[in-house]
Amino acid sequence: MKYDYLIVGAGLFGAICAYELSKEGKKCLVIDQRNHIGGNIYCEKIEGINVHKYGAHIFHTSSKQVWDFVNRFAEFNNYVNSPMARYKDEIYNLPFNMNTFSRMWGIKTPDEAMKIIEEQRKAHYVAEPKNLEEQAINLAGVDVYQKLVKGYTEKQWGRDCKDLPPFIIKRLPLRMTYNNNYFNDRYQGIPIGGYNVIIEKLLEKSDVKLGLSFKDFKNNFSNCSYDKLIFTGAIDEFFDYKFGKLEYRTVSFETEVLDKENFQGCAVVNYTEREVPYTRIIEHKHFEFGTQPKTVISREYPTEWRPGLEPYYPINDEKNTKLLEKYQAEAQKLQNTYFGGRLGQYKYFDMDKTIQSAFELLKTLGVEEF
Repeated sequence: MKYDYLIVGAGLFGAICAYELSKEGKKCLVIDQRNHIGGNIYCEKIEGINVHKYGAHIFHTSSKQVWDFVNRFAEFNNYVNSPMARYKDEIYNLPFNMNTFSRMWGIKTPDEAMKIIEEQRKAHYVAEPKNLEEQAINLAGVDVYQKLVKGYTEKQWGRDCKDLPPFIIKRLPLRMTYNNNYFNDRYQGIPIGGYNVIIEKLLEKSDVKLGLSFKDFKNNFSNCSYDKLIFTGAIDEFFDYKFGKLEYRTVSFETEVLDKENFQGCAVVNYTEREVPYTRIIEHKHFEFGTQPKTVISREYPTEWRPGLEPYYPINDEKNTKLLEKYQAEAQKLQNTYFGGRLGQYKYFDMDKTIQSAFELLKTLGVEEF
């Protein structure tokens, strides 16, 4: 077979490229080493519930172009992300807002909240923070840091906050309103029926082969040719790790079916004390206001990444940034080869930014209308 494009990765980035290029009359082959399409936004149906297999994905954007684009393929519900945080036996609203501060200090007004925060900042202020702990206290005070930041962050990164660089937390939004909406974006929701609905429609006019890595494709499909390559796998793997391996943090999931209608009353509860091994519990049915007689929960455990595990969060420190620059320089030498997505660009993307990034590549390829 002869294709115009080989697209490695059937996630959101690759699927959008395949869709738009197919509209232009290009013949696309999409391969993925997983046995399903959708990448990390894939949903698995369990007990009639769309379970976000690779962690919670809530669509949000301020771009009307992006919002209009995704609404071509699915109807979105009016889910608003309003996570909770549990510290020992205390429950707090996220993001940090007046509901949080009222629960924490028994106060009622923004002036009262700001007075407490400013007193704590002043008492512990460090002019040039040397670690994440000093930076976080400078931003939010001691109580918010100790109860809602410290343990969660240490679990996320696998290190004490005193051993983490301050740049990890550049800002901690303190919202002086009684507003539990986690995102500030204009548009937000979950596709009714799950994200698979969108990906299936995006890939309708492309040939798709699953359970097939790029390496296996090269070794076993010599009779299959293509003119251009869009690669959304790991950029260092593409170059056989010639400069070394880029580093990630990863997450493992413990998913359980419970014989009850409602476990925690909302979709997301963060566990912010260090002694609880997981960072949060997702109750998937609440993303789509489910009324099923059972419920499905997933506990998330951040862990050190090693080859063979799913790479989730790029570690964009100085060491990895320099390594990435070497791979990007190699990529620029290649003809008709393009890298995209979280792994291809070694960058954490929200879904809307993934879509915008795909649009940018498509413009490079001569596709202008989305």
